[in-house]
Amino acid sequence: MSEIATPRIGFVSLGCPKALTDSELILTQLSAEGYQTSKTFEGADLVIVNTCGFIDDAVKESLDTIGEALAVNGKVIVTGCLGAKAGDTGGNLVRQMHPSVLAVTGPHATQEVMDAVHANLPKPHDPFVDLVPAQGIKLTPRHYAYLKISEGCNHRCTFCIIPSMRGDLVSRPIGDVLKEAHALFESGVKELLVISQDTSAYGVDLKYRTGFYEGKPIKTRMLDLVQAIGDMAEPYGAWVRLHYVYPYPSVDEVIPLMVAGRVLPYLDVPFQHSHPDVLKRMKRPASGERNLERITRWREVCPEIVIRSTFIAGFPGETEQEFQHLLDFMREARIDRAGCFAYSPVDGAAANEIPGMLPQELREERRARFMAVAEEVSADKLRSRVGANMQVLVDSAPGLGKKAGWAVAMLTRPRSMASCACSRRKKSANN
Repeated sequence: MSEIATPRIGFVSLGCPKALTDSELILTQLSAEGYQTSKTFEGADLVIVNTCGFIDDAVKESLDTIGEALAVNGKVIVTGCLGAKAGDTGGNLVRQMHPSVLAVTGPHATQEVMDAVHANLPKPHDPFVDLVPAQGIKLTPRHYAYLKISEGCNHRCTFCIIPSMRGDLVSRPIGDVLKEAHALFESGVKELLVISQDTSAYGVDLKYRTGFYEGKPIKTRMLDLVQAIGDMAEPYGAWVRLHYVYPYPSVDEVIPLMVAGRVLPYLDVPFQHSHPDVLKRMKRPASGERNLERITRWREVCPEIVIRSTFIAGFPGETEQEFQHLLDFMREARIDRAGCFAYSPVDGAAANEIPGMLPQELREERRARFMAVAEEVSADKLRSRVGANMQVLVDSAPGLGKKAGWAVAMLTRPRSMASCACSRRKKSANN
């Protein structure tokens, strides 16, 4: 009797960490049902592409990847943000560009993807063979992982179309989040990166209602969640890092946890700009014009805090005076790590209708000027750390024959932890 080959699925994950966690959920379910992952398009029975649809370059990358998978394999299921994007004629953009794909879904659509897989590549589940680790299938190295605590966003920033693709804020039950965090620490994770579209708004949609973890009541809000994860991480010697945190007053309550060593002295805060008029045109939340004094208070409480942020240069209507205000803000705020985008007119974004669209050359020129100031500030901040002893997490040390994910302790001060801003973008699952 001939042995039946196990169905194999190729997988490509594009875009942000939120999309990456969606990919992990899909891969976990695929593994639970007995599917295997192929490292190549050629060796797969079908391919799943998790797409990004935020800016033009991401759209092009996603469409090109879908086209490559179709050319090599022929059977492709598309999911992710681009799957929710409309084309010029009002229909689905992916369907217009690649009509031969098997199925198209939007983001956070694990069940819809699995339904498409079942329809095109059935595989009965064998519980005695198809074993899945407790933490699920991860696309990151073993020593760090993303923990998504909510989906969607309640803001309507004029440059952003994410709410139209991912919907309004939906917070995960706090018990489920803590259960996943515990499983990740148990699996060997040494750095847990907490992510969402708006981490500081966690629980707003649920009115901070009380949930339960291991029979104990706990409120569904950021402070309680971070405190619980920080306490959970301590016995494992693991770090907790907060990403995509809007500068609301409630964030002030989290800073003492950094001083106490419960969470890394690090915040990823997407400020986007500094001038009140530009922030108003952007429809940014959280009283953006008061960001400088908030940063000052954070550093008074926790001098070691590292702040990473992103900004937009050349937003429609931005004057030279408003741009200079942004450069002055960078120098005064002393943002440790900053990235900057030249404004990109994304299809469907309200900002495209704002008068005063700047020439592409000027947008790029301002982005370059901003990055020159950002690099100057960052270099100065790093010079102040020369001679300091810190605890660091080493991803890999090939020269020493070490595998990825081992820690090196270099200090006696437990609060002095290296808080570099790392960008880890994985595009395929090779499990």
